[in-house]
Amino acid sequence: MRPPLTLPMSLSSLLFLLPSLTVSYTLDCSDIRVDKKSFNLKPLAGPHSIYTVREHPPTITNTTFTIDVCRPLERTKGVPKAEDCPNLSRVCAIERLTNTVEGVTTIEHTIPIAGDFSLSIGGNLDPQWTRLKSSASSADREKEGLRLEMHGGKYDGKKQKAIVEFLCAVDGIDEFMRRDEIMDAYNEDKEKEDNSGEETNDEHGGKLKLHSWEDEEEVKVLRLDWHTKYACEDAKDSGGAPNSGHWGFFTWFIIIVFMAVAAYLIFGSWLNYNRYSARGWDLLPHSETIRDIPYLMRDWMRRVVNTVQGGGPRGGYSAV
Repeated sequence: MRPPLTLPMSLSSLLFLLPSLTVSYTLDCSDIRVDKKSFNLKPLAGPHSIYTVREHPPTITNTTFTIDVCRPLERTKGVPKAEDCPNLSRVCAIERLTNTVEGVTTIEHTIPIAGDFSLSIGGNLDPQWTRLKSSASSADREKEGLRLEMHGGKYDGKKQKAIVEFLCAVDGIDEFMRRDEIMDAYNEDKEKEDNSGEETNDEHGGKLKLHSWEDEEEVKVLRLDWHTKYACEDAKDSGGAPNSGHWGFFTWFIIIVFMAVAAYLIFGSWLNYNRYSARGWDLLPHSETIRDIPYLMRDWMRRVVNTVQGGGPRGGYSAV
């Protein structure tokens, strides 16, 4: 009788699924390379949450979206597993229902939108980066930044995904106000009070805003706009502010002082060599003063120590 083949089949299944186990580690937000342009979104690491509220008296529905573009979301301590984002989530939504009459809040739905769920509820994260200036859309080519698509989520039989647009924001609040005015006008025209976007600061001078969460064909898509200086193409690799390409005042000051001192020493040494045939230390201008600097510093430090310790009314003499 031939032995069962369950063990080899298990091993082959693990080998087949091995690539999916490493997908969650392929989204390196500190070294993003798109169209020969480098971006560093590492300063944006960590969970960021935004929410939208729908009122249906006597109940209020609060939907909170949480995203971490650099690593999977961590479980919340003290929260039951069924009421928290699933493991390996990058983006998830939690719907809370509050009964204003009874004063009771319950969690209605926990929806995994994007993450590495290939071994559980959905598919792979499959992150896809797009440089907006090289996008096929003419409207996108007028923008500066990146678009990130994340997949893997599935809820109630419908696939989920998240699309985040990282938009270059250099002018700060002025640019945000322009976009906010456009979105407010759009919301007023459409009268979509149930899907009004909320925004939050990202603690780095930028803003994260909810654009929409709607069905698009057979997938429900969460769209977020993230205005940040780290999406600018001339941003420094260290994740700092955009590089202006100019040195500051103090940099130039230090350079000028250094060059002046170097020119003085070189010219003085040349003069002493030709006029006095000096050698060694004697070549330097004011060589005697330079050689006395250690002794002068020692005397000055001794005087400072004596001043700090204090000599009392007797001027430093001890009683006999």
